[in-house]
Amino acid sequence: MLRLIRENADKVRQNIINKNEKTGIDEILSLDEKRRSIIGESDKLKNLRNTVSDEIAKLKKEKQNADEKISAMKEVSGKIKLLDDELRAIEEKLDELVLFVPNIAHESVPVGKSAEDNVVVRQWGELKEQKLKMDHVEIAKKFGLIDFERGAKVSGSGFYYYTGKGAALERALINFMLDFHINKHGYTEMYSPFIVNESSMKGTGQIPKLAEDMYLVEKDGLYLIPTAEVPLTNYYSNETLSNEQLPVKFCGFSPCFRREAGSYGKETRGLQRVHQFNKVELVKYVEPEKSYNELESLVNDVEEVLQTLDLPYRVLLLCTGDTSFSSAKTYDLEVWSPYDKKWLEVSSCSNFEDFQARRAGIKYKPAPNVKPEFVHTLNGSGLATPRLMISLLENNINEKGNIIIPETLKTYCNFDLL
Repeated sequence: MLRLIRENADKVRQNIINKNEKTGIDEILSLDEKRRSIIGESDKLKNLRNTVSDEIAKLKKEKQNADEKISAMKEVSGKIKLLDDELRAIEEKLDELVLFVPNIAHESVPVGKSAEDNVVVRQWGELKEQKLKMDHVEIAKKFGLIDFERGAKVSGSGFYYYTGKGAALERALINFMLDFHINKHGYTEMYSPFIVNESSMKGTGQIPKLAEDMYLVEKDGLYLIPTAEVPLTNYYSNETLSNEQLPVKFCGFSPCFRREAGSYGKETRGLQRVHQFNKVELVKYVEPEKSYNELESLVNDVEEVLQTLDLPYRVLLLCTGDTSFSSAKTYDLEVWSPYDKKWLEVSSCSNFEDFQARRAGIKYKPAPNVKPEFVHTLNGSGLATPRLMISLLENNINEKGNIIIPETLKTYCNFDLL
């Protein structure tokens, strides 16, 4: 990343503007120049020390006095130590600053400032009118599916209980999606830790940029995961894979924990924005030249779930200003809420290129005698359940006030009507 910044400073500056970030790179460039100057000076002194050390050895062998040269080299060694200490401090600062530089958006990503500039790629399904006007909160209360009040009592605002058939329906969704991606799309099922260390969070780009949104267990220096992307992407951190191992396709369920520190003023009713939710995550490690085809494939995998559930959705290509810090290109998938007549995001599918792999140290060998390269990583929600549940309930309530369970879920929850 440091080399990229140095050799493409104007491009990096423009990308920071396009992504609505405020990171400056002038300090990075200045420190990098100083770093290279110190390395050059230190190398010269080390070469001098090596040369004179040979001369000292020769003088001693010939029984001649080498005190003057020895004294001079002690001074040189002292200067080298000072330079090495200064270099170490500069490199630590550079490592810190570079973590705040966002990934470069792919050339196909439209330049824009906000969600208003995102591009609708396609839409699927009929946007039906509700025959019985009820939102998901009213439906959940009528059928005893979700208890928001006791969730708030026990944990606080933004927490909730699934109860009775609501809990069964949530479990059915998770199991259906896991089986779908594993059996139909060829992903390997994983069950990951729900708590990770700081290094893992840095590897996928959640910290330091998004630290305020994360739940930190300060006593242990560990984080509750905001998504299974973190443990699944870091599974091969600081490892080198063989070319034969690629592509790697992981699928894993986990609860996700987010403080939502920046959600003030956003819609928070019911399940729309919560602090704990369930998600089936899809993660890929692929060869760089295949990553954009793999991104399209990833989006299609998620779309098939929504089509099987018969839920209207649309696919958006995010503009630069709405693309996340770590992503090079992202598609969002949104389902339809017929009550509010608006689209709700249920999945983001992203190609991070080698951004995460560099931070996490994930490489592969293209061939046995070829130097290792960084893999490209991708991930997508396949899917997150809260807004999926909103759309499922609101799109499937009939004029009699019953919820018709989608055919594909019936075998997972053992009931077909609420």
